[in-house]
Amino acid sequence: MTTKVKELIEEVKKFSCDNLEDLEVFRLRFFSKKNGKLTELFKDFKNVPKEEKKDFGIVLNNLKNAVSDQIDFLKSKINSTDSSDIKLDLSLPGYAENKGSRHPISMVKNEITEIFSRLGFTISEGPEIEDDHHVFSALNFPEEHPARDMQDTFFVEKNPDILLRTHTSSVQVRVMDNSQPPIRTISPGRVFRNEAISARAHCIFHQIEGLYIDENVSFADLKQTLMYFAKEMFGKDTKIRLRPSYFPFTEPSAEVDISCSLCGGKGCNVCKYTGWLEILGCGMVDPNVLESNNIDSVKYTGFAFGMGIERIAMLKYGIKDLRMFFENDLRFLKQFV
Repeated sequence: MTTKVKELIEEVKKFSCDNLEDLEVFRLRFFSKKNGKLTELFKDFKNVPKEEKKDFGIVLNNLKNAVSDQIDFLKSKINSTDSSDIKLDLSLPGYAENKGSRHPISMVKNEITEIFSRLGFTISEGPEIEDDHHVFSALNFPEEHPARDMQDTFFVEKNPDILLRTHTSSVQVRVMDNSQPPIRTISPGRVFRNEAISARAHCIFHQIEGLYIDENVSFADLKQTLMYFAKEMFGKDTKIRLRPSYFPFTEPSAEVDISCSLCGGKGCNVCKYTGWLEILGCGMVDPNVLESNNIDSVKYTGFAFGMGIERIAMLKYGIKDLRMFFENDLRFLKQFV
């Protein structure tokens, strides 16, 4: 039997072919699990006399290695021959590179910041991991305010003083800490809230908040600023309305709606047949916030506003599911090339 295996080794070394089909037949002849020669020889190994098993095993492994080496050699030879036969027409035009695009969130953020930059607002940024003072205390949040509850806020390592910021108002606190009026700044950034993910909510989203503090700043200044933004962002025919609301850090406070651009204010399923779409919250900075940040609330007044970038993007592009911004689906992203 050992002699038979040695003869097979010599046969393998002499084998040659010039196509992958014949090479596959050769491979199956030895390695097929049903009737391959190597499979049969390994099955017969148990019938070899004990004193011959060592020598037979060595020869059998030599056969296996010889078959594998010959297959690799011939495959490499065939592939190199195929590639050398390819005729290239160098006169043909090249393939165009696929263009990438900015993410719609980045596009909308850049557009918003550019609009407010024309009004003299600077851009301020701050850390995403914050402390209680900058996120809540300095913004007039009472100790018992629901936003301090674990259901809304992500705390870091169970430390009640260290958390992921829930709004970019914390950046405004840092600006007030380090500068004196006049202050005119916007704060774009990513924020985090412990909310269930759905078509209209996510635990991660992006905000842009604005702050203007100076002498004799009035609610009329706030309204005109937001009117200018709405017309620049959604079109010159856009109208706004302000509804009374409540925020701990502004007084008075308001929610801002824009007229629905899809139905012209007549009412449709997007605006829930009201003709209006909510875009942001705003108000006059509470004097307590000014005083806690060492700004004279008698001499200075100011306004603040905040909006979700995803909300603006959904309205601008007619996107109905918030989750699409985070799924990295190329079919969705390619629409913004």
